Amino acid sequence: MPKSQTRFLLDTYFAAFNAGDTGKMEDLVADDLIHDVNQGERRVGKDKFWAFNVHMTRCYKERLSDILLLISEDGSRAAAEFIVSGTYLDDDEGLPQAKGQTYKLPAGSFFEIRDGKIARITTYYNLTDWISQVEKAG
Repeated sequence: MPKSQTRFLLDTYFAAFNAGDTGKMEDLVADDLIHDVNQGERRVGKDKFWAFNVHMTRCYKERLSDILLLISEDGSRAAAEFIVSGTYLDDDEGLPQAKGQTYKLPAGSFFEIRDGKIARITTYYNLTDWISQVEKAG
């Protein structure tokens, strides 16, 4: 897939994320998507990505800014660095109690692209920083 098409795919993915359009995000991923999050188990399949999005929408309202994309020459891999600004809406298991706290932290994702779809998403952020911000705001 050409680099320009990968850029368009990921720009569309991030725009859908910021719009809260999880249906559009799911349209952009492969049926056998590999989804690795900072804390937790690997999820394989679009259905698990859907369940993750349902959970995240219940617990968090987030917006990404300052997105910087780095894309391989052949368009098969990409990395993104960004700032997550969010509000903690509802308790998430094993984390502090949600009281509408806001937070802002840097994060990054790695992507694998296959057949015009996102085949892997791996996301990292500093959970200790997030917990500290949420506890101070609460």
